[in-house]
Amino acid sequence: MKRIIQSDIQKDLPSKIVLLTGPRQCGKTTLSKQLYESYDYFNYDSAEDRLALIKKSWDRNKKLLILDELHKMNGWKRWLKGIYDTEGIPPEILVTGSARLDVSRKMGDSLAGRYFQFRLHPLDLKEISQHDKRDINQLFNQLWHCSGFPEPFFKNDVTYYKRWRRTHLDIILRQDLLDIYTGHDIQTIETLVLLLKERVGSTVSYASLARDLERDPNTIKRWLQLLENLYIIFRVTPFHKNIARSLLKEPKYYFYDHAYVDEDKGARLENLVACALLKELQLIEDTQGIRTNLHYLRTKEGKELDFLIFQENKPSHLIEIKWSDDAPGRGFGYFSELLPQAKKIQLVKEIKREKTYPDGLEIRALIPWLAKFSITV
Repeated sequence: MKRIIQSDIQKDLPSKIVLLTGPRQCGKTTLSKQLYESYDYFNYDSAEDRLALIKKSWDRNKKLLILDELHKMNGWKRWLKGIYDTEGIPPEILVTGSARLDVSRKMGDSLAGRYFQFRLHPLDLKEISQHDKRDINQLFNQLWHCSGFPEPFFKNDVTYYKRWRRTHLDIILRQDLLDIYTGHDIQTIETLVLLLKERVGSTVSYASLARDLERDPNTIKRWLQLLENLYIIFRVTPFHKNIARSLLKEPKYYFYDHAYVDEDKGARLENLVACALLKELQLIEDTQGIRTNLHYLRTKEGKELDFLIFQENKPSHLIEIKWSDDAPGRGFGYFSELLPQAKKIQLVKEIKREKTYPDGLEIRALIPWLAKFSITV
């Protein structure tokens, strides 16, 4: 299956180092190896490959050099800069990693001007439906139950997915986490993940989590950042015209694996849509250079909307997610006055008919919309 960012990566490789990041097992290595038939592959987790990289003994006649998990090398950016500055391209250079490539702060020289970055996400309905022409509802149900991670999705077996999920998360917390964290709180961080699962769709209080885990709020914030760096969760902050004040308000957290949220179908649905929106926005950023932001909206009086999309510092979309309620969300009336230029969409999973209103509000069937949506302004 050709991934949605494959062509864009191939366009950039002849002139830039390409950094490809994303959650563990979302398809980075598979994508890398299907770019060209001629490549040399090294994984920094392999002792033999580490030695080869120290000796710089790859095949320079190959079209592509793939460096997997290179961020685990001390001073990897300085090392890579040296390769690029002295040898240049070819071979084309692709660096992949299952943690954010900025997690280490002691990098030495910068790669500024020498690279483009892409973020690969799990499969979503839009990407799947471009290649699989089965009924869209059937594809959604498979995505809903088995997640968008390629291995369990294509296996299409709920029991297999649940077994895969346990080992997947365990590897991240007990292997990848130890590469960037020297503490001894792995079991407590595992409990934090379980607490976050219960709070998907709700605002998260650092103080509340700190009381539950008997830690201080600053420790909780550091752990949450670690979980973000490892692509387990991502944060959606509330919008406020004063950005500094926005950052001090309570965020929401969602999982890259939406099917992990298995106790509340409404929360899982919101998480699934959040994943699709984030993926689309980061695709726009990585391929077009357009600045984007994903927020939620909530007032002290309880007026709220699930998502607000910003592009180039301008509000572009107000989005509300409902399971079966096709009555316009109460938040639209309030927030559309504050953000009149934003397109208003309410997505409903189980809907009898789609409709629009004179003020521009659209009530749309969620599944077809997710399969074809575009949010580029």
